[in-house]
Amino acid sequence: MNINFYKYHGTGNDFIIIDDRNNTFDSSNFNLIASLCKRNFGIGADGLILLRNHSNYDFEMLYFNSNGHESTMCGNGARCIVAFANKLDIIGPNTVFKAIDGVHKAKIINNNITLQMKDVLDIKKKNNFYLLNTGSPHCVKLVDDIYRYDVVEKGRELRNSPFFLKHGVNVNFVEFKSDMLHVRTYERGVEAETLSCGTGV
Repeated sequence: MNINFYKYHGTGNDFIIIDDRNNTFDSSNFNLIASLCKRNFGIGADGLILLRNHSNYDFEMLYFNSNGHESTMCGNGARCIVAFANKLDIIGPNTVFKAIDGVHKAKIINNNITLQMKDVLDIKKKNNFYLLNTGSPHCVKLVDDIYRYDVVEKGRELRNSPFFLKHGVNVNFVEFKSDMLHVRTYERGVEAETLSCGTGV
């Protein structure tokens, strides 16, 4: 089987992107998606994105984590698929597209992509972390010395805690220093630290 694909990244968060406007890719085959995303043995990516036609919008984005299962909104992935749709001449500098969490607007300005995200209407504090949904569920924890922090171990521990076990959660560790927010993310479905996370930031 031959699959034409493209490889994109948004600040290091990398994706396999497939033009599936003819609906030929079997999106139910999570073993195939997982094998394509596997580092060293496959193409290697944090996730796979399908670009499909939509009757009411410029296109539809379907996002799958590297474990092969369809997931919630991916901000960096959305920026990548907007760039891809522009490359295919599906869109110009402005677009409106459909994703799993609803409709999004995006603009391409001097090769930079701005993306309208979902409004965050509810932030809950639980123990020593915060919960919010930006199109994807996130747990945000403030830490010290973030670049020495064990993001993988502590992220996995939180992600697999009984509180999140049913649906999982992305875990963002944050430190404020030098007038900047420093963020590291343990991403569900990838089950590892990713280089960036658009919905988390």
